[in-house]
Amino acid sequence: MATPTADPSAALPRFSSIVYGTWRLLDDAAAAAPEPLAARLSACADLGITTVDTAEVYGRYEVEEHLGAALRRAPGLRAKLQIVTKCGIYVPVPRHPDRKVAYYDASAARIVASAEKSLRLLGTDRLDLLLLHRPDWLTPADETAAGLERLLRDGKILSAGVSNYTVDQLQTLQSRMGVPLATNQIELSLFRMDPITDGTLQQCERLRMRPMAWSPLGGGRLFREEDVVSARIRAACAELAPRYAGAPPEALALAWILALPARPMVVVGTNRTERLRAAAAAASIRLERPDWYRLWEAAQGRRIP
Repeated sequence: MATPTADPSAALPRFSSIVYGTWRLLDDAAAAAPEPLAARLSACADLGITTVDTAEVYGRYEVEEHLGAALRRAPGLRAKLQIVTKCGIYVPVPRHPDRKVAYYDASAARIVASAEKSLRLLGTDRLDLLLLHRPDWLTPADETAAGLERLLRDGKILSAGVSNYTVDQLQTLQSRMGVPLATNQIELSLFRMDPITDGTLQQCERLRMRPMAWSPLGGGRLFREEDVVSARIRAACAELAPRYAGAPPEALALAWILALPARPMVVVGTNRTERLRAAAAAASIRLERPDWYRLWEAAQGRRIP
């Protein structure tokens, strides 16, 4: 096995710090239609949100197809974007009536078949990044690595990574690959700080691997009026906002993640263009150290140890 380069990020596609996530794309049927979706993707590109995150399983296996239809409506748009998709989760749905139970599969054959299906549905000749959506407890790392490396050799994917992997799971897979993994997409927010202390972000920093943070606003929890933790965070954001040109709470919450040394990218899942604008603004916010810890205190409800 070849040893990964000292700075693997230099050989990887460049992704935007704010990523447009499509997990909830089909929550709004009108917004998911080809023309409005193409317009939203174009707006993202204009805002500097050039990376689009999706997954084979999203929308009961229908989101990739909607994205492909939108891209076909706007020739030239694909060249402005980096497409990230994920594979490995297989659940019972009407279009797959043969499945009786949900399961994970990161076998080489399944990875290749899933990637080729994603290419077809998205209407593209390459995926900028393919992620293993969840660790598969039954497939040896050697076999998973073989599937990813076959896709890389064939030029069907430009980079490979993982999602929701522990430190040990990522290290094991990386030890079987001759190229560096691009990222670990993890849950990270003011509501979920475990990656800061469980070694996940330290591993990413050590490997010079930029993580991707999913659910960076706690799955919308930041906006729940009745949530006590959210209320504390919003109050702290209101105190800090004048120092950051009146930035809204969501922008400051995203900036809090972006300030971490591992340089996370944040995946923002919204169908509202105004929320995308607020997210894009977060990329230019540089939180002062005391302000970062002020938000930590608000989220934790206590002072630092």
